[in-house]
Amino acid sequence: MQAWFESLLVLLALPKFGLTTLFLVAFASATLLPLGSEPALFGLLKLNPELFWPAVLVATAGNTLGGMLDWWLGYGAHRVADKWGHSRSHVKAIEWLERLGPKACLLSWLPLVGDPLCAVAGWLRLPFWPCVLYMAIGKFLRYVCMTVALLHVFPGGIPGFGD
Repeated sequence: MQAWFESLLVLLALPKFGLTTLFLVAFASATLLPLGSEPALFGLLKLNPELFWPAVLVATAGNTLGGMLDWWLGYGAHRVADKWGHSRSHVKAIEWLERLGPKACLLSWLPLVGDPLCAVAGWLRLPFWPCVLYMAIGKFLRYVCMTVALLHVFPGGIPGFGD
């Protein structure tokens, strides 16, 4: 067991592969902070193409955990501020999310609306684990599609960045 743990620590070592950094960036970018984890993932894969699947899985895990934090923030915010506005657009958005339920979290990968969507899912007290499952699926598919597309469009790297 100790050998497995040590090999895991070596794999996650910051200077060698950067998976730890990728995890932290993916986590932070899934919160309401205005960050993007795709450049970190792309850069890591340009340096270590053999890490495609581990990097996609690490980014997915970090981004999903960030979405889970958003869910809990929304859940807590609902408990604290139950008097949030009831504008027409707000009511329509809430009705749409309640109708879709946890499946709405498939859209958590979308820029600008995806992270707040996770918080609203918590606000509405949508079931936590189904939301996490749909978040993970959406985020995983985004990372695979975006990374394959970037590696195909920029097979030699992005001009001016480390070339």
